[in-house]
Amino acid sequence: MKLLRHGPRGAERPGLLHTDGTIRDLSGVVPDIAGAALADTGWMKGLDPAALPVVPGRPRLGPCVGGTGKFICIGLNYSDHAAETGARVPPEPIIFMKATSAICGPDDPILIPRGSQKTDWEVELGVVIGRPAKYVGEAEAMDHVAGYCVINDVSERAFQIERQGQWTKGKSCDNFGQTGPWLVTPDEVRDPQDLKMWLKVNGQTMQDGSTRTMVYGVAYLVSYLSQFFTLHPGDIISTGTPPGVGLGMKPPRFLRPGDVVELGIEGLGSQRQDVVQD
Repeated sequence: MKLLRHGPRGAERPGLLHTDGTIRDLSGVVPDIAGAALADTGWMKGLDPAALPVVPGRPRLGPCVGGTGKFICIGLNYSDHAAETGARVPPEPIIFMKATSAICGPDDPILIPRGSQKTDWEVELGVVIGRPAKYVGEAEAMDHVAGYCVINDVSERAFQIERQGQWTKGKSCDNFGQTGPWLVTPDEVRDPQDLKMWLKVNGQTMQDGSTRTMVYGVAYLVSYLSQFFTLHPGDIISTGTPPGVGLGMKPPRFLRPGDVVELGIEGLGSQRQDVVQD
């Protein structure tokens, strides 16, 4: 099932993508694609998408999950991306948080923050938690996953690396976390560790990778993170990016107002963002 949220920012309604390509409204079934609906999926059993109301036109798509409490990111989690940045693969996952205020819809614009000169792109596989996870083992970790989505982990490299302190301030600017278009349930994802992923800027392919080169896989990450804090329904884990980011180019290349970014992951849909000055 491909779950989604549609409508104006801050007033999104739950929905799903029907096999006929139409968006169907789920407002009469669940209040939101968020905590309770992800933790108890009994409402999905026997659901007939064809009987749901059709959402007319082409509504804005919001982030595919609401009420996210934690937006957890994993750094340098692709061996080929680590190599392009000149970094060594870490002996344990690098964890940093992205402010939940950065979360926005899949086609909402990338906002270049004031003073930015090095805004960058990163296509990433997002993992959304469905059931609370605390001290779970790797063998049962996947039982706690509600689904998968596309994330653009937009990053301001000067804020992230050249300013003092942690990475958070270079990762958390407004509209630095496009999420969606859909939350794809695990039954529709054959193998999260074998998905093609890509990103283009102005039609030019920048990232052309696969989750096969992920160092720490989904099951490991869910288990690992749950040893430090409880993962709650609606929490997002953004699992890292393959090579091809602007920082790794020679010379480096960064986003400017007027650019267009397109990205996607096999089976999880695609995004398109205009780059504008904030």
